[in-house]
Amino acid sequence: MIFNSVTFVAFLAIVLPLHWFVPVARRNLVLLVASYVFYGWWDWRFLGLIALSTVVDFAIGRRLGGTTSDEGRKRLLAASLGFNLGVLGVFKYFDFFVDGAVDLASSVGFDASGPTLGILLPVGISFYTFQTISYTFDVYRERIEPSRRLLDFATYVAFFPQLVAGPIERAQRLLPRIQDQAGRSFPRGPQLDRALSLILSGLFKKVVLADGVAPFVNEVFADPERFGPVAVAAGVVGFAIQLYGDFSGYTDIARGVSELFGIDLMVNFRQPYLSRNITEFWRRWHISLSDWLRDYVYIPFGGNRGSSWFVARNLMATMLLGGLWHGASWNFVIWGAVHGGALVVHRFLRDGRIPGRTLRVTQIPAIVATFSVWCVSMVFFRAESVGAAADVFAAMVRSQPGESAFASVLLVAVLLAATIWLDVVQRRSGDRHDSARSLISPTGDDATATVRTSTPESSTLAGALTAGVMLVAIVVFSGGSPVPFIYFQF
Repeated sequence: MIFNSVTFVAFLAIVLPLHWFVPVARRNLVLLVASYVFYGWWDWRFLGLIALSTVVDFAIGRRLGGTTSDEGRKRLLAASLGFNLGVLGVFKYFDFFVDGAVDLASSVGFDASGPTLGILLPVGISFYTFQTISYTFDVYRERIEPSRRLLDFATYVAFFPQLVAGPIERAQRLLPRIQDQAGRSFPRGPQLDRALSLILSGLFKKVVLADGVAPFVNEVFADPERFGPVAVAAGVVGFAIQLYGDFSGYTDIARGVSELFGIDLMVNFRQPYLSRNITEFWRRWHISLSDWLRDYVYIPFGGNRGSSWFVARNLMATMLLGGLWHGASWNFVIWGAVHGGALVVHRFLRDGRIPGRTLRVTQIPAIVATFSVWCVSMVFFRAESVGAAADVFAAMVRSQPGESAFASVLLVAVLLAATIWLDVVQRRSGDRHDSARSLISPTGDDATATVRTSTPESSTLAGALTAGVMLVAIVVFSGGSPVPFIYFQF
């Protein structure tokens, strides 16, 4: 079930009033059933997997809460990690590692073959698995109390707005909101305005920005030799636009829909394409994953403690694992290595450990440079293989003119301008990362962080016009079958 589909609208039209009209004590039951229907819409067979993961981590969390010995608690934590990583390993990485071992054996002269499972990857498995791992870790570290009700915990794991593509919510933040059924209320006034604005902006990002540029991007990556260098470079930039519009659009819709149920989700993007360096970028892009990797990988590895080279090792290892989280492919390993290397270089430059080299650049060139690094890495993210990525790079630097695709290049330029405009509007609106700017009524509570030079009436008119333009653009760009979100594959 896809957010930008008639099916989801009908689903929401049934679930939303049912959630608010049932007795308060039954609200989580409605959410859980709805979440399982939502998830089972793709393939009902994987409902057993998410249910098993829920039961295992709930039981281990309860045992952790009643176990005082360090040895016993460590065994329980190891059991949770073993189960969750084992599930990921079988469904996502088994074939990748078997194929890698076979290739390695063949390279040294052995005629080897290995078993492959060919299992269909369950939608959202990386997201809800990381969510349950963080729960067990936090219970182990005594940061939170274990959940006492299986229904509440199951709703936390399967909560449908963020189930298949995040954000990866921590139990210490989301679980209390799930448990407090009586404290949830249907949004009114500025809260309802914010929820609807989030849904509208998310649909605009998905339908107009992402899906609008997707056909050209697909053509470029399918046959880069057909196009000239400028068109290929535009295709790469186009994919950066597509991925941002697709992923942040999903998050916006998820947050807006969640608020309709009286539950707020964390911000997962903070205008990343206005970042001035790669470190800042990773504090603004896919924040829930960045924070997860920091707290459960980077810091346990040693974090910033130790020598510069020790810290560099930790950064590289963390980003390599972050690359593998996205997919079982050497492309994602290289993608992670690019970002790990960029983070290491920036850290050395920032700390002045490279003689004579410091970061003294104005804001716009720094933003352009950071965006360029991101676009280069996107070639590995989007290409089907390392060889296909090399073909894209070769097409960008060759001397042959190829097909110009002027109209498509112009479209990319316009959509890039629209993407930056959205980021600028969010930043200028005073988004303090715990709310969204209201497009419909910017003079509400969510816009109070900004010093205004315009009257409330003009701001309201501007917001209404912006919302109208977005709505018209969504209608114009809509048509045909809804396109699945890119991060569903992870």
